[in-house]
Amino acid sequence: MGGERQHYYGKHGTPQKYDPTFKGPIYNRGCTDVICCVFLLLAIVGYVAVGIIAWTHGDPRKVIYPTDSRGEFCGQKGTKNENKPFLFYFNIVNCASPLVLLEFQCPTPQICVEKCPDRYLTYLNAHRSQDFEYYKQFCVPGFQNNKGVAEVLRDGDCPAVLTPSKPLAQRCFPDIHSHKGVLMVGNETTYEDGHGFRKNITELVEGAKKANGVLEARQLAMRIFEDYTVSWYWIIIGLVIAMVLSLLFIVLLRFLAGIMVWVMIVMVILVLGYGIFHCYMEYARLRGEAGSDISLVDLGFQTDLRVYLHLRQTWMAFMIILSVLEVIIILLLIFLRKRILIAIALIKEASRAVGYVMCSLLYPLVTFFLLCLCIAYWASTAIFLSTSNEAVYKIFNDTACSVAGKTCNPETFPSSNESRLCPGAHCQFAFYGGESTYHRALLGLQIFNAFMFFWLANFVLALGQVTLAGAFASYYWALNKPDDLPAFPLFSAFGRALRYHTGSLAFGSLILAIVQIIRVILEYLDQRLKAAENKFAKFLMTCLKCCFWCLEKFIRFLNRNAYIMIAIYGTNFCTSARNAFFLLMRNIIRVAVLDKVTDFLLLLGKLLIVGSVGILAFFFFTHRIRIVQDTAPPLNYYWVPILTVIIGSYLIAHGFFSVYGMCVDTLFLCFLEDLERNDGTAERPYFMSLTLKKLLNKTNKKPVES
Repeated sequence: MGGERQHYYGKHGTPQKYDPTFKGPIYNRGCTDVICCVFLLLAIVGYVAVGIIAWTHGDPRKVIYPTDSRGEFCGQKGTKNENKPFLFYFNIVNCASPLVLLEFQCPTPQICVEKCPDRYLTYLNAHRSQDFEYYKQFCVPGFQNNKGVAEVLRDGDCPAVLTPSKPLAQRCFPDIHSHKGVLMVGNETTYEDGHGFRKNITELVEGAKKANGVLEARQLAMRIFEDYTVSWYWIIIGLVIAMVLSLLFIVLLRFLAGIMVWVMIVMVILVLGYGIFHCYMEYARLRGEAGSDISLVDLGFQTDLRVYLHLRQTWMAFMIILSVLEVIIILLLIFLRKRILIAIALIKEASRAVGYVMCSLLYPLVTFFLLCLCIAYWASTAIFLSTSNEAVYKIFNDTACSVAGKTCNPETFPSSNESRLCPGAHCQFAFYGGESTYHRALLGLQIFNAFMFFWLANFVLALGQVTLAGAFASYYWALNKPDDLPAFPLFSAFGRALRYHTGSLAFGSLILAIVQIIRVILEYLDQRLKAAENKFAKFLMTCLKCCFWCLEKFIRFLNRNAYIMIAIYGTNFCTSARNAFFLLMRNIIRVAVLDKVTDFLLLLGKLLIVGSVGILAFFFFTHRIRIVQDTAPPLNYYWVPILTVIIGSYLIAHGFFSVYGMCVDTLFLCFLEDLERNDGTAERPYFMSLTLKKLLNKTNKKPVES
């Protein structure tokens, strides 16, 4: 046995030896991984340069505001279209053309107008009537009535017909709605003037039917937006309740950790039990109702998700899922009850540590603020890079044409050979692009922008982990707690991390950023290969995505433990990662069971908070309970605010529990080292708490009096 144990330790490093001078995180340390620190500073300088170049060439208005056929903005101050905020399409039916997917522009003339048309009117009727002045505002700028009707329509100077429209996102869309089962445009179903223009209205309606999926998606988005506008303050109240519950939960853990953990376990079981009961009651209530036995496959996808709640199969699926979760949790509690006791002791110790370093609960706000800066800089740079192209004009034609799709100059196109080859063609704005060196390098700059975002975001997260690990390690290695705890442990750990270990944090975050950018490139290639029929390429792409996903998870786990070692010993990244890995491998059983049990218990705490707030939101937004005299506002989809509250509550709970998670991981590594360094004698006493020593049958022997 001794030989096997020696071989095991030799294979997984040497156990930590007793050091009488070790009293916690080392203060006399030097800078680590300086080269990586220099690389990070140079990369940041380059990132700033890319941002300046993008801000110099880019124009975010190209994303926000519509442009006419000449690439000029609608409704922008300082432009000739300043008083024309809406974009009008001559023939919006052409927007259903496949060219829209390729060029992101409808192959029809587009102009900026003061307001969308509000009546049916054809050019033929308006040509020699009092309505011509009204009709003229929807013709191309500078139009003069010196052509015949056929010439005007052939040259695309004016639309053939106007239909009642409503503005949406500063664009004029036909006012299509249903009345008594009949699809209508405005207040009429058709219009006919005796000269064949009824066909245009019919085509418009048929085009609307073909684009029914797009209209449904837009209608769904608008209804969701309406729900947010009438329920946003209730959503904020729900998030505040989640924050108060999270803070109250942590405060109670400080004093009643053991009781709270068992209460948390019982409450999760009860919440899941109620969910199973509620699903069964709904399943039984729908028995015999017309249409409730339709299967989910036969129903297909519906934008109104409330339809699914009227199916028995939906509630049966919910009941099965909740039952499986209930059984899994109960079995884990039965077979891991002894490990749960040790995990509870670790959580108790973490509660004391957080109680003595209360400012650690506020540190996630620092991380959140720094991440917001990274996201804002990345998003703004990406927008400016994507809008730093020049206007490109192409030839569009409704019929087959040899020069269709080629670039053109709108100023010289009327007198060019292309206009003679295709008399009905138009030279109009297509998209923004360019042929210069800068424009050819835009894709590379976008990749660099994404890579730097990953690097800096991971660096911010690493800084938070090292800071919290240093503060909590100071607590664990204080023999007489809290008397031996240093003053301001969190600020001291933050200063050490920035002063000595910026390079190590940059190194660890760089490795993770490289893997993440490779995953992004693989996702991009996968999207490009979806239309391919090569099954081997698809299989290979799936394998690569799976491998890099696993690699990212492993690197995250290794980095987290390496940062704890950096916070304690001040070693470089590679040494810290190796020592952390070998320490965990020497205690692989404890890592596989004990550490994961604590993560599981903290996850139950998150689920309890999210489930409580989610149930409260469900009863409130479905009008089953009232708060004081107020009730929930009328909603199109009550699941919109409920899902928002649930997701927001999880993020808030995760922010508070992430401090606890880092504390538990730090104390766990310190606990393993404590077992290797010390033996409980007077010269080498254990630093662990009395509860842990009792559970492990460990004691500190009192010094022998002389």
